[in-house]
Formats: sequence, C-alpha cells, structure tokens
Amino acid sequence: QVQLLESGGGLVQPGGSLRLSCVGAGIFFGLKIMGWYRQAPGKERELVASVTPGGGTNYADSVKGRFTISRDNAKNTVFLQMNNLQPEDTAIYYCNARPLVGYSVRNDYWGQGTQVTVSS
Repeated sequence: QVQLLESGGGLVQPGGSLRLSCVGAGIFFGLKIMGWYRQAPGKERELVASVTPGGGTNYADSVKGRFTISRDNAKNTVFLQMNNLQPEDTAIYYCNARPLVGYSVRNDYWGQGTQVTVSS
C-alpha cells in the first residue's frame, strides 16, 4: 500500500511562510518525479512545482521566486517552502509522485492534501 502523507498546512497571514512536507510510505521517491499541486475553490488543479530525480525543478509562473521545492531522498521526503504567501495561494495542496519513464495511472500517486489558507 502506497501512501503520500502531507503535513505543514495551516492558516497564515499575507506575507507569511509555510513549509509543506510529503513523506512516502511503500514507495521510493528517489525514482520519481515529485510534484506539488494545488486546487482552489472553483478552479482546476494546477501544478505548483515539481522536481526530478536529478534535482531539476519547474514552477508555476505565479509562484516563481516565492516557492521552493526540494527533496531529501534519504528521508523519502519532498518539501515545498512557501514564502510571501498571498490570499490567492489559498488552496488544498497535494503531493504527487510519478515515474520519470513509463508513466501510467497505476504509477501515479497522490496524497490526501493539506489545506493552506492565507488570510488577514
């Protein structure tokens, strides 16, 4: 049984910071593209950031310069450092793992999500 376990969400004021964590169970993150996605009310799920096994990163334009994705393969963990949070960042954030090669829905794993709310 594969599980992705997110933590670190919460309520923060505009300009504040949060760090999300995702720990894998029954899966080896080191062979996966890891990603953080988010879904706000009334909007489609969108990719926030991703990191390849080799450390290459990709960010949504809306979070570039504010968010940083990183991974610690020894701890089977991926992080999302979120700085200068704004109300439009409010969403449920989901951790995702998928293979670099040989993608299928069978090998596409998601966490349950963690709520991030940015409000004064």
